[in-house]
Amino acid sequence: MKIIECVPNFSEGRNKDKIFSITEAISGVSGIDILDFSMDKDHNRSVLTFIGTPKDVERGAIAACERALELIDIRGHCGVHPRIGAVDVVPFVPIKDIDMWEVVAIAHSFGRAFGERNDIPVYFYGEAALEPGRKELSDIRRGGYERLSEKINDPLWAPDAGPAIHNPRGGAVAVGARNPLIAFNINLDTDDLDVAENIAKSIRYSSGGLKHVKAIGVSLKSRKIVQVSMNLTNYKETSVRKVFDTVKELAIKYGADILESELIGLIPKAALEGVTAGYLKLAGFSSDKILESCSLLET
Repeated sequence: MKIIECVPNFSEGRNKDKIFSITEAISGVSGIDILDFSMDKDHNRSVLTFIGTPKDVERGAIAACERALELIDIRGHCGVHPRIGAVDVVPFVPIKDIDMWEVVAIAHSFGRAFGERNDIPVYFYGEAALEPGRKELSDIRRGGYERLSEKINDPLWAPDAGPAIHNPRGGAVAVGARNPLIAFNINLDTDDLDVAENIAKSIRYSSGGLKHVKAIGVSLKSRKIVQVSMNLTNYKETSVRKVFDTVKELAIKYGADILESELIGLIPKAALEGVTAGYLKLAGFSSDKILESCSLLET
């Protein structure tokens, strides 16, 4: 059976009622298995992870994302995470017995339907990108929501789907197809944002750091600490342990240390080979965080 994953990110991490309503919308879709849900008030962002057959996942994504548009007004958003819309990013990921080209087709189908039904500009990224300059999510997000109206009016940044108009309440959405990645954050025992930003610059590949690592430094003001927030796009070439050890070494150099780490979403079992959750100081970790523990993947 073909299985794909969808990991929509919503620009709301403080109002639990809104986020629970979004999860309720998707729980009513048959054939969907919700694997994980997280929300963070400093990032002001929520992430939902679910899997199923391609058609079920596409229906689930429509249900969740349309509910989110009803509830979230991006004009009032304030948080440390980059974003361009209420439904900020919707990636589709191949998990079992499915090729990437099939996942790309699903991303395009969802993006076109979602954009047209909701008058939302849509940009395709990753393997679903239709323009070379839109493959990286960071390029699509550059300028953020605040410059979106200007960007949409630039012929070079006309949306790939949906209307080429500014939607003040909903913003825009990036829809993509990509391989599995690990969203891995490391919290430091300091409130010095320069430390987190310097570490992020040192380890992200685009700045000459570790291959397959994307990183930013952010302040978690509610906890009076800072965080190195990362996406690890190929754990087989750059392991989670390598990233953790490098961040620890750099933190010590700046007079800090690692307080804890966290996963946003799931992690493949193979990514933890040769290392323990205790070594990585993973907060709130359980076997449910391992992708292969899902019942749909056990057969």
